This record gives sequence, C-alpha cells and structure tokens, in this order.
Amino acid sequence: MSNRSGIDAALVDLLGEDNQILFMAVKLEFDTETLRLWNGKDNLTIQEGGSNTTYIGAGTLLQISGIEEQLDMSAAGVTISLAGMDEAVLNLALNEEYQNRPISILLGMLSGGTDISAGTMTIFKGRMQSMSIDDNPEGSLITLNAESRLVDLNRPSNLRYTNESQQFISSGDTCFSRVGLLQDKEILWGRAGTSGSGLGGSVGGRNDNVNKRIQRR
Repeated sequence: MSNRSGIDAALVDLLGEDNQILFMAVKLEFDTETLRLWNGKDNLTIQEGGSNTTYIGAGTLLQISGIEEQLDMSAAGVTISLAGMDEAVLNLALNEEYQNRPISILLGMLSGGTDISAGTMTIFKGRMQSMSIDDNPEGSLITLNAESRLVDLNRPSNLRYTNESQQFISSGDTCFSRVGLLQDKEILWGRAGTSGSGLGGSVGGRNDNVNKRIQRR
C-alpha cells in the first residue's frame, strides 16, 4: 500500500497505527464550478495541489456504493446518492452539463479525532454518466452513476498518423507535417526514371547496353 501513487506521506504513517478514523470525500468537476462534499458534519479542509480546499459536510446524506478494483484492470462503476442538500446543489444537478465531467472519490483519515484531514488518497477517478432526481416532500434525492477511467482502454482513440491528429495532441508539433506529401509521391526503386539519374537511371542504363550487345550478335 505504501508504494501506491497518490498517497500523502502523512497518511502512510497513520496506516501503521492501531486506530484510524476514516472518511470519504467526493469531488464533482462541473463546467461552472467544482462541488466538493464529504461524509462528515462540518466543513473539512483538504490539501489539493499544494493549496487548501474546503469540502462541505454532507454527513449521512452522502452515500457511496462499493468501489471495486479488479486484478485484470477491468472497469467497475460507482453510484453516489445525495439527499437533502441545499438549492445550490440541486440547481447544479438540474442545469449543468454533467455527462463525461470528471469525478474523484477520496479516502482519508482524520487527525486525532478532530475535523482536520491528516491525508488522503484517490480511490476512484472517472466520469459522470447518468443522473436521476427524485423530488418528494421530504427533499430531493440525487443519484449519480459514474464510470471508471479504465473504460477508456476499451475505446478506440480515432487518432491517425496525420498532421491533423498530431495537432490535436500537441499544437505546433511538425512531426507529421509532411505526411500528406507522401501519399502521391512517386519513389523510383530498381527501375529507370524520367530524369535518367539516381539508382533507377543507372539500372536502366545497364539494361540498354545489354540490349545493344544482343542486337549486334
């Protein structure tokens, strides 16, 4: 476990202790803003990319299905349920384009029984796929299904060895800029050329001399 990438050094040290207090956190990256939630009561500060970010406490209103990691690297999805959140969260579910937007699920530990994060690691990373909203008098229940990024391994990239595909990957790269010129390029190899020069021309010259000797005989 200590060799797995993406684990905070402080979290690795806590794994060896007898008692740990675990928590789950979810990051939903919509186009207009990023929604961060965790299964505690108060707001929680988690370090991301060297800076502190705030995760809203959703408590027991946040439910996450079992997360599986297969030995054969096959993709397994996950379901997240969120109930009774405020109107701002509901507006994101109703109005935002959510399909194929990134989603991350973190597993972390609290420091010394406080609401301070001692470290986290990413246990799921993928994309949002489908969302359903059940609105009733007791509140709204939002259910979100997401697929793992491992699904991309089964999808064709639709990229070719062309300049257009290379520009999509790295704009300004001229690696394949002359590939188009090779499509109709005539390459002379082992036969006479129109200019009479090069390998093709020299081969053709020798054949002409042989034909002349045969005719003289």
